[in-house]
Amino acid sequence: MNLLDTLLAGLLSLSWGQVVMMGIGGLLIYLAIAKEYEPVLLLPIGAGAILANLPLSPLVGDDGLLTILYNAGVGNEMFPLLIFVGIGAMTDFGPLLEQPHMLLMGAAGQFGIFGTLFLALLLGFDINEAASIGIIGAIDGPTSIYVSNQLAPHLLGPIAVVAYSYMSLVPIIQPPIMRALVSRRQRLIRMPYSQRPVSRRTRILFPIIVTAVVGLLVPMAIPLIGMLMLGNLMKEAGVVERLVGASSNEIANAVTLFLGLAIGATMRAEAFLRPQTLLILLLGIFAFGLDTAAGLVFARLLRWVVRGPLNPLIGAAGISAFPMAARVVQRVAQEEDFENFLLMHAMGANTAGQIASVVAGGVVLALFAAR
Repeated sequence: MNLLDTLLAGLLSLSWGQVVMMGIGGLLIYLAIAKEYEPVLLLPIGAGAILANLPLSPLVGDDGLLTILYNAGVGNEMFPLLIFVGIGAMTDFGPLLEQPHMLLMGAAGQFGIFGTLFLALLLGFDINEAASIGIIGAIDGPTSIYVSNQLAPHLLGPIAVVAYSYMSLVPIIQPPIMRALVSRRQRLIRMPYSQRPVSRRTRILFPIIVTAVVGLLVPMAIPLIGMLMLGNLMKEAGVVERLVGASSNEIANAVTLFLGLAIGATMRAEAFLRPQTLLILLLGIFAFGLDTAAGLVFARLLRWVVRGPLNPLIGAAGISAFPMAARVVQRVAQEEDFENFLLMHAMGANTAGQIASVVAGGVVLALFAAR
């Protein structure tokens, strides 16, 4: 009898909430495999959610592997920062340096952060929770994880899942908003490519100057912008190819796996299955839509300031979903005119969005971390 009780202990301890959460984990794995929605992260998050909700699992105890991974890399923000090094090593800021005014597009693309923050406050979230939910509007998974872990770690699971899931849905979320806010005549505008070359010296100085300026103005953004620009500096220096390769491949892949499992471990039934989670899902959609709409409206206004033709569709690329948003701009433009090539312009706005999202994350921390 004792042996039978031992064998059935896990089954008898299983709750309906754990069953639901294992189902959600299975759904994330399905989306990663069948739909290829951010598979590199959603698959390990789904696996982590299943492992964390198996009753009596040693993986989530004080000495469990998932707990150790969380404490070693998420609780101290190491994993998101290492991922930023890899992102920087893979990012080409050349299109942005050719058209510096695209930085304004990146700034406009963060409007959803603060709009969503105020809406979350109206819906009853406290100030730190609202700020953490608002950072979903950065449309940048590592930034969302970094900020929410400091302000509202109990919401880390749903915020991370929403941020990465919706990032993969950018090609579905953005086009209807783009068609609604930009007329067909404006979507047909062609933009000539800049013939101004960017020197190697400029490319090397750019990450150094950005780190110094942002670090002086927004000290809380130093970890984020510093790691992003360190990766880019290594890329542009051209003398540490092995470090660039390791940062953007082996290290990034291993850290992404560990990060996904650790986030999945936070998706315990008792913490995840609450009305707040549904609200976060809805607020995430609102943040993405508001970012896109603000970028498009700002781009239409910028047309009156910038000399030369400017297609307002570029404004939709001012978010940090790199390079998906830029590709969406190109696709929507070519639906109207197959010979209209906006990709490089959109890439400039998209890389500006990466920088702006990091700065916005630092601003949010500076405003609310001490509360």
